[in-house]
Amino acid sequence: MQNINQVKPDSHRLEQILPDGQVVDRKWLQDKGYERSTIDYYVRSGKLESVGRGVYRRPGPPLKWEHLLYSLGELGFTLHVGGRSALDLQGYEHYVSLGSSQRVITLYGKSKIPAWMKSTDNNVKFTAFTQKEFPILPENSLTTMTFGHWDWELNISTVELALFELLTLVKDESGFLVADKYFESATILRPKLINELLHSCTRIQTKRLFMWFADRHSHQWSQAIDRNTIDLGSGKRVIIKGGAFDKNYNITVPREMTRDETFFF
Repeated sequence: MQNINQVKPDSHRLEQILPDGQVVDRKWLQDKGYERSTIDYYVRSGKLESVGRGVYRRPGPPLKWEHLLYSLGELGFTLHVGGRSALDLQGYEHYVSLGSSQRVITLYGKSKIPAWMKSTDNNVKFTAFTQKEFPILPENSLTTMTFGHWDWELNISTVELALFELLTLVKDESGFLVADKYFESATILRPKLINELLHSCTRIQTKRLFMWFADRHSHQWSQAIDRNTIDLGSGKRVIIKGGAFDKNYNITVPREMTRDETFFF
C-alpha cells in the first residue's frame, strides 16, 4: 500500500483550476496532471467530495442544476436547456403551474445524460431528448443565460425554438392545453427565425401543430409566416383519438379547442 506521505498533492492549484460548484471526472483531473493516487488522497482528506461514481467537486454550497449543466458542457456533452424549461426560464413560468415540488429540467442535444446525473442529491429531475427534428439548427436558435459569480454561460433555446421543442411532446389533451398557454403568451417572436425553423424541422406533425397554434392565436408574427414554401407533408395525423379533425392541417385536436365539431376521429 502506498504511503500517503509519498503523495504530493497540490491543493492550492486545484482551487485555482476547479471553480466552486464545477463537477469533473477522473479523466478531467488526470488531464490536468493529477495521478489516480493523488485523486484518491484528495477524496480521503476531504479536498474533493464524490458527487457520483467517478465524478467529484470541491466541497462547498449545495449543488444547483446550473452547476451540473455547466459541468456537462465542460466535460464534452452537447446539451442545452429547451422546451418548457427554456420557456419558463425566459419569463413564462407564471402562466403554467408546474404542479410538482420537484423541478424538471428538459435538455435537448446530441448527448445522453450520464448515469451519475440521476443519482445526485438534488431536488431536480433531468430529462433529455435527442433533437432529431432539427439535424441542423438555424443560426440564432440558441441563446445563453449567465449563472453564478463566475458568470458561467449556459446554452438555452430561444422562445421560438423552445415552442417547437414543446410541440414534439404533445400527445394528448393535457399537452395541447399546456402548449396553448405558452402560445397565448408568445406575443413577440421573430418571423425570420420562425420561418427558418419551419423549413429546418423534419417532423411534419410538429410543423402542423405549430401552424395550428399560430392560426389559433393570430399574433402579429404569424402573419409573416411564409406559408407557400413550408412542406407540411401529406396524409392525416391522429394526435387526439376521438378529437376534432382540422381540415387545414390534417390533424386531430381536442374538441373543446375548435368550433368545428363536424369531423371526429
